[in-house]
Amino acid sequence: MIRQAYSKLMRFVASRMSPGSELGLHLTAGVLTLVAAVSVFAEIAEAVGEGDDIARYDEHVSQWFYQHAFEPLTTVMFAITHLHGIPAMCVLSALLGWWFWHKRAPYWLLATAISVPGGMLLNVLLKHVYQRARPAFDEPFVTLATYSFPSGHTAAATLFYGLLASYVITTNPRWRMRCAALVGAVCMVALVALSRVYLGAHFVSDVLAAMVESLAWLAVCITSVSTLRRRRAARKDQ
Repeated sequence: MIRQAYSKLMRFVASRMSPGSELGLHLTAGVLTLVAAVSVFAEIAEAVGEGDDIARYDEHVSQWFYQHAFEPLTTVMFAITHLHGIPAMCVLSALLGWWFWHKRAPYWLLATAISVPGGMLLNVLLKHVYQRARPAFDEPFVTLATYSFPSGHTAAATLFYGLLASYVITTNPRWRMRCAALVGAVCMVALVALSRVYLGAHFVSDVLAAMVESLAWLAVCITSVSTLRRRRAARKDQ
């Protein structure tokens, strides 16, 4: 009995770790990423809600950036943040979708259609759930009437660059290209996050929460689309 149970467990684990299985490695990686991201988001949200040490750290960092702002860095930060606002990200997402259509990658086109708009909608819902006020300054660089937590710009950047990096990593056989795509995505998301904190639009915890929130949503979207593709491919082979 024990040997049979052990054998079944090993077959289950092997199936979950199989790259080509319908419910294999991609599903395992997606679920683990989702669980990790949701756990981190919950920790950040709880700390923010309770006014824990992270709140004092947030205020200290925001004031430091405000007091040490200088040109031309401020202009550069404004350029980065404007290039990742809602209008710009809608255009970039549409161009990415067109590129996937041109490359005849319908499942990646579907992933784009549900991940970026869906993730931005999720971000708006979370803002209204937590209703955190934005950083306050005597002469702010930006004045916004919306809520602060989590950062919409950072969420959109994570969704867009994360999706693009995922495509390169899963379709390109060269490790250099895969690493370059991952590093490039991380750097772009970090720049957008930095611009929002530098300009006083968000706290550090806002941008960190936006990153893990979007990572969780990306895991759901990419894993779901990948499972759909594999399931249809398996049916065709039958």
